[in-house]
Amino acid sequence: MSTNVQNNFLQDTWIYASRMRLFTREDWHVYFAWVGLMLGLLGSESYFLYRGWSHGVEYPDYVWNIPIGTMIFILAIAFDTIGHRTVYKQELSKGEALVHHITIAAGISSVMLLCIAFSKPESFRIPALVLTALTVFYSAIDEAMHWRRYLNHYSDRVEMWSHFFIFVGHTIMMLAWYYWFQQGYPGVKETLSYL
Repeated sequence: MSTNVQNNFLQDTWIYASRMRLFTREDWHVYFAWVGLMLGLLGSESYFLYRGWSHGVEYPDYVWNIPIGTMIFILAIAFDTIGHRTVYKQELSKGEALVHHITIAAGISSVMLLCIAFSKPESFRIPALVLTALTVFYSAIDEAMHWRRYLNHYSDRVEMWSHFFIFVGHTIMMLAWYYWFQQGYPGVKETLSYL
């Protein structure tokens, strides 16, 4: 199932991306729902930060890691999901898909809790930390499963690089966001007055 090692990486990337033509209607729905969800998150983060910045709010430099990490994550999942919905679909059904669903549920919950924690930091500090840590933990489990598939020739280097950037983007986004919360969300109160 892995791509031809005779190809260069760009050729392998083209082969991987061209598998979109194998998508069924359901695959397209899943693809747009997942990538669209994350684009919605990026749009929300970017709009919020832009509104504050355009009105003179000064955010700590680390805050910009949130949309940067989200953007890296989106670009990576846009590629990774192609393989997941086509050539590797059967392999994922052996348990990896469940890990993906758990990771996504923890990730969405952690972002929601970090948002809610602005007004009730003491109530949501521990749940937000737990779910943020669980997203990283389950992402690491997912990476281990991908390496097992890769070593057994049920994955390819494009998927592996996609997962590297998924892990990088997700971790940058979540750690920056949690750190911002820990610091008391500097700039958020001021920005809210401009929304």
